[in-house]
Amino acid sequence: MTIIPAATEPMIGGHILADALVANGVDTAFCVPGESYLPVLDGLYEHRDKIALHVCRHEGGAAFMAEAYGKLTGRPGIALVTRGPGACNASIGVHSAAQDSSPMILLVGQVGSDCADREAFQEIDVRAVFGPIAKWAAQIDRADRIGEYINRAFQTAQSGRPGPVVLGLPEDVLFGRAVAKDIRPATNVQASASNGDIARLATILGSAKRPLVIVGGSGWNDPACRDLRDFAERNRLPVACAFRFQDLFDNRHPNYAGDVGLGINPKLAARIREADVLLVIGARLGEATTSGYTLLDVPAPHQRLIHVHAGNDELGKVYQAELQINAGMPEFAQALRGVTLAPEAWHDACDQAHRDYLSHATPPEIGGSLQMRDVVRHLQDRLPADAIITNGAGNYAIWMNRYFGYRQFRTQLAPTSGAMGYGVPAAIAAKIVHRDRTVLSWNGDGCFMMNGQELATAMRYGLAIVFVVVNNGMFGTIRMHQEMHYPGRVHGTGLHNPDFCALAQSYGAHGERVLHGAEFPAAFERALAAGRPALIELVVDPEAITPTQTIAGLRATAQGRHETI
Repeated sequence: MTIIPAATEPMIGGHILADALVANGVDTAFCVPGESYLPVLDGLYEHRDKIALHVCRHEGGAAFMAEAYGKLTGRPGIALVTRGPGACNASIGVHSAAQDSSPMILLVGQVGSDCADREAFQEIDVRAVFGPIAKWAAQIDRADRIGEYINRAFQTAQSGRPGPVVLGLPEDVLFGRAVAKDIRPATNVQASASNGDIARLATILGSAKRPLVIVGGSGWNDPACRDLRDFAERNRLPVACAFRFQDLFDNRHPNYAGDVGLGINPKLAARIREADVLLVIGARLGEATTSGYTLLDVPAPHQRLIHVHAGNDELGKVYQAELQINAGMPEFAQALRGVTLAPEAWHDACDQAHRDYLSHATPPEIGGSLQMRDVVRHLQDRLPADAIITNGAGNYAIWMNRYFGYRQFRTQLAPTSGAMGYGVPAAIAAKIVHRDRTVLSWNGDGCFMMNGQELATAMRYGLAIVFVVVNNGMFGTIRMHQEMHYPGRVHGTGLHNPDFCALAQSYGAHGERVLHGAEFPAAFERALAAGRPALIELVVDPEAITPTQTIAGLRATAQGRHETI
């Protein structure tokens, strides 16, 4: 624990803020520089041996890196951007941090107080713009209160249900002087389940005949995942993971039942509907996890629902559970150590649930000379268990989300918010945190182009990431829906792409193109051995719009449906 003692002489606000970051254990930050927070940059210069400042090419990329850092480490990711345009560009990362419950702090340079509310150059009302999407949005209006605000930001971002905090930093406050007070680090505060809660949980779960555990959300760590696994093994309970939290439970484990998200296995959906007791730990039970709020009745599910969540305001927000437990994930998982049930009534459920998962996770063959099935199989065999895989949003992501088996905690970084452009910056953050681990950035062509310029950031900091770009020349997910609802009326979904290999090489990265599946293993080995950022472009048949459907098939089905109306 670092305590920055009270100063004896006045300091400029930007240096007080930098000291407060050090006091709260910050070792990494992401930024796009701006004149509005020059004193903070100068303060960080004083601490350049403690805080590694990574300069990004776009504020959206910097914010995504901070969000991914928070998701990966459990500590607030720090992003610094300038006022107005910079803040607006960074808002996508704040939204993702909110929906994904990731601890994050966005520091926004602001116009001076003497210009406030005049629509000054690049002025933005931080409270009004970010208030609806951040966990807390505020502005620091006095230099002597900077330490107080920074500590509250850390306390808020990581306690309870984690989330993003946004602080506005007026120029006159950063340039102003004050005598700094003691700065002590904030602490992560989480609720714990009571003995009564655990006893009631055991009673409800013990009476079940068709129980199912669903886990998700943030706030987990390795010990909590081990406690969860031991609890499931001991009691023969099938465990499913919420959308894009598949790395909370080893997908190869015989108790694993699959992921509860978009494109859910119909057999798993039926298992949820038919369950008599659902133990939901950490998942918000949002739209993606409930198949549009259809797997559970609103507001009173017909299943006996036990809902555990770190955020008290999440409990009862949509579903009225029979038992609501406000607890952090490590605290609750530790309490499960004392729960041993008699699983005879559901003893064989795990085996069948896992068989159903394996059947659904077997990739099919679909048109084209490059079979994505073969690519995913090779990655499954070749990547180490601790490899970190990042992706954004799009049909291309289905290949990894559905068919790749995650084996360890925090090996999957993907936005439940559905944000495109996440895969590249998230991979950069992951490689900065874990230089010794393999990091694979999995991207669609449309998704990659939203933050592909951050290849420059990967090059600057010597980050040997493998970037895969699945190129089908379109916004595939939207084209899929277009064909389903307006067959043959294609408009606004085509893409004109650059030469991705030449683009990578122009940054100094390794780049090559794969046209046939048999070429991928050797190309992947060359990318791993490059010792620098490497990009592999996979040219896929546009007709293969999803892992299981073709454009022609979608169009024929939709036209047939329209003809019968």
